[in-house]
Amino acid sequence: MLRKLYFILLCGVLQGCAAQSKYKLIDAEQETVITENYSYYLYYPEEYEERPEEKFPLLLFLHGGGESGDSLVYVKRNGPPKLIKRGKKFPFLILAPQNPYKKMWWNTRSVIQLLDTIVKNNRVDTTRIYLTGLSRGGGAAWEMAVQYPKKFAAMAVVCGMTPLPYASWIDKKMPIWVFHGEEDESIPISESETMVARLKSMGYEVRFTRYPGVGHDAWVPAYDNEELYEWFVAQKRQE
Repeated sequence: MLRKLYFILLCGVLQGCAAQSKYKLIDAEQETVITENYSYYLYYPEEYEERPEEKFPLLLFLHGGGESGDSLVYVKRNGPPKLIKRGKKFPFLILAPQNPYKKMWWNTRSVIQLLDTIVKNNRVDTTRIYLTGLSRGGGAAWEMAVQYPKKFAAMAVVCGMTPLPYASWIDKKMPIWVFHGEEDESIPISESETMVARLKSMGYEVRFTRYPGVGHDAWVPAYDNEELYEWFVAQKRQE
């Protein structure tokens, strides 16, 4: 009986070993291509045509989830495009693309490709390219600062989700201004609080503006703040 049991167990072990030896591992390679089609607004200041020999700063603005989709007019709901619609004049170019996907994150690689194309085809001072975004676009702004640390001269983020583990990847020479509403229930202020604290502990130059009693629409007071644009134009990349 014991000999028979041993034989059965041995057969099971051998069968298991045989089964494990049937796996397959191959080496392969495939090129993948992702194409995005962006609609965008591109604002030129009055001085752009008046001073044809001069290069100008450029602000890249990334909207929130509510402005995503296939109708470009949505982008005018908030931020600098909304102010332009009201008649405000800015001293720099503003690139405001539209994320074509209502429920997907920004594809930051393709946004960089769009930005580089705009810069190449216009008179842009590459030492004065600024970045800003709100909500989902604020999260994308943080991501772009992490992935492309040498691209921007300054960044302003409004109520965006933060890539806290990668804070040290952001260029220490780039000034940052963060805005958040204290009553934000969509993206809690703790996102900005922890990121700002981490950056400051590592010696980064960070300004943090909190709005008491304000919810997720902190972009209203943030982008209505004239000091923000004065702060932007004062910044220049230090190589």
